[in-house]
Amino acid sequence: MIEATVEQAVAVVRERHGGEAPRLAIVLGSGLGGVAEALRLATVVPYDALAGFPRPTVEGHSGRLLLGHLGDGAVAVLQGRAHYYESGRADGMAVPIRTLAALGCERLLLTNAAGSLHRHMGPGSLMALTDHINSSGLNPLIGDRGADRFLDMGAAYDADLRRDLQEAAGRCGLTLHEGVYAWFSGPSFETPAEVRAARTLGADAVGMSTVPETILARHAGMRVAALSAIVNLAAGLDTTTLSHQHTIDVMAGLAGDVERLIVAFAALQAA
Repeated sequence: MIEATVEQAVAVVRERHGGEAPRLAIVLGSGLGGVAEALRLATVVPYDALAGFPRPTVEGHSGRLLLGHLGDGAVAVLQGRAHYYESGRADGMAVPIRTLAALGCERLLLTNAAGSLHRHMGPGSLMALTDHINSSGLNPLIGDRGADRFLDMGAAYDADLRRDLQEAAGRCGLTLHEGVYAWFSGPSFETPAEVRAARTLGADAVGMSTVPETILARHAGMRVAALSAIVNLAAGLDTTTLSHQHTIDVMAGLAGDVERLIVAFAALQAA
């Protein structure tokens, strides 16, 4: 069933976009729509035109697939993702991720807004993911019938791509922390006790996305890098009242740095 839906989506994209097949895909988190402005020769396909693609309900996720060039490299950009808390489905990004792989994307850069578990990595910081903790107990491969559902996640985040992120950050004059991301299902923010538990388990940041997409992308044979934009200290570490509006407001100030980093990273992938 999902294979047929992916085939339909791929057919629509290829009908509308006759340019070079993308090798790099990027999923944009909340407030990062400005990356689309850097694309050259972009083809825009709304999710509404693509079977199996989500209809985002979260502010900052516009719901468009863009194909074009960042620098010299052909890329596909997803503006908007499905979160588990929107539908109760961990596999909400299955069709988009598999469509990207079918279009020729070999590498995937995921971005998100996250809460930091360390005061030295406060709001405005950037973190490359080295690993993740699936605190939700959910998995987008539940229900898959293939033997490959038993997926090796020993190297979920590609070390070479992470080095490229660090090189791109250096070229942009940015500090890029590295750490472990813990996925909570949301939509409520984590409690101080959950934050303490996550830190005890080895997490450095918490958020409500990215992990399902990483699992799906690795299952599809893609190499994955992921970038967290730190928008707050997690619950219990300061007195800020957490809200989605707070996330959007802080991301507005961070977006320029994240977008420069993404463009520099894409240039390295095209080299």
